[in-house]
Amino acid sequence: MKYLLTFLSLIIGLTVSGQPKSVSYQPTIFYNNFSYKIPPVMRVAQGDTLLSESVDAAGYDKTGVRVAKRGNPVTGPFYIEGALPGDIVAITITNVAINRDYAITVETFVRRSMPMDIIKPVYAKNAIGIKWSLDTKNGYATPQTTYDNIKNLRVPLHPFMGCVAVAAPTKSKEPLTYFADQYGGNMDFNKIKTGSTVYLPVFHEGALLYIGDGHAAQGDGEINGDALETSMEFGFVAKVIKGEPALSFPRIEDAEYIASMGMDKTLEGALQKATLGLYEWVKKDYNLTLSEATQVIGPSIEYRIPTLAGPKLEVAAMIKKEVLILLTK
Repeated sequence: MKYLLTFLSLIIGLTVSGQPKSVSYQPTIFYNNFSYKIPPVMRVAQGDTLLSESVDAAGYDKTGVRVAKRGNPVTGPFYIEGALPGDIVAITITNVAINRDYAITVETFVRRSMPMDIIKPVYAKNAIGIKWSLDTKNGYATPQTTYDNIKNLRVPLHPFMGCVAVAAPTKSKEPLTYFADQYGGNMDFNKIKTGSTVYLPVFHEGALLYIGDGHAAQGDGEINGDALETSMEFGFVAKVIKGEPALSFPRIEDAEYIASMGMDKTLEGALQKATLGLYEWVKKDYNLTLSEATQVIGPSIEYRIPTLAGPKLEVAAMIKKEVLILLTK
């Protein structure tokens, strides 16, 4: 699959026919399922830039008013013109911008991150919410706490979207928006930022795209259970890719890396699925034999664990484009 060419064409705004345009959607309702049953809020033509907004994970908007149920309420679904089951949609994130001056997180560590006897004083009912100030002008966040030893703490802002998903394939169960799987979902991967492209398999006509769960910053693993949760403005351009093998799991590309996601109940299972996805990607794009792939991937692969907080464990298998650019497509 010529993902790099797709990525570049989306960035410069090319369309198959006609001139691209910008369209806006101001959401008034948000959803907590990646459902195929919800009527599309807007039809989006390939190549057009869709501009919209999201609320935070607890349902608070840019003015601090609660307008949705907690649990990662998402904006959409957006009907992508031309998308049919079996296709792939490439969603290039053209903008992710914080639109308020605070974020919320939790004073805790998730169970998978450390032994329970260590984290018990801040776990479950003992956890409290922490508010952070967001200085978008200077690009950092600071916690609003009275603890002496972190009164000067500040972390760089790194806004990204925690949820990007198409409607899930099954018609018997509609996953909640804190789940992630082959349809994307609550991936919480901080590579899903301005300029990145997310590749997702299509299971229903129009793909039915959902976006939300804006994060001002988050470390790998999301080990507080929440990132720095805030509301966002976002934009995207969609392209439909036809005639390619179906994707088993989402793929993500930015200017520096390609990354294949894997989700499973175990870390080993997620790692194997992510590594397989990366292998299949470079094998097809560069016509590699299995032996050749061992030498391309082995010395250069990087792994990330985007979140430990979800129902399934996630792994991203990554390789830098500077390695691949030396190969022949």
